[in-house]
Amino acid sequence: MRVMIDTNVLVSALLFPSSQMSELLDKLIDEHEIVLCSHIIDELHRVFDDKFHHKKKVLERFPTKCPFEYFYTPLAIDAEYYPNIRDKDDLPILVSAILADVDVILTGDNDYFSVEMDRPEVLRPVDFLIKY
Repeated sequence: MRVMIDTNVLVSALLFPSSQMSELLDKLIDEHEIVLCSHIIDELHRVFDDKFHHKKKVLERFPTKCPFEYFYTPLAIDAEYYPNIRDKDDLPILVSAILADVDVILTGDNDYFSVEMDRPEVLRPVDFLIKY
């Protein structure tokens, strides 16, 4: 299964590791394909630069510990052609997930849960662990 991990989940997994987050990452690495888009990678760097600059080494080590497919987020997105999401800042990730043909978006962002679409499925990390 192809799984896109939203920025908020990655930040939690990298900076606030819990047994549940470790279990999630192990499951994703061992059993699924992780897909990250350029928008998520850029957002991760901004978050670390702004709030966790003293923890940049954690972010630098991430790609060596967690293999992922990189998907380039389109620069020009016409929202008219995609499902409506309340927070337009989340649209690039939603569009990337659709275009990268992922099966699941893992997120803690409530805006994704109000999007009406069949695929990709939107799940919180805990629900992903229960379901898959």
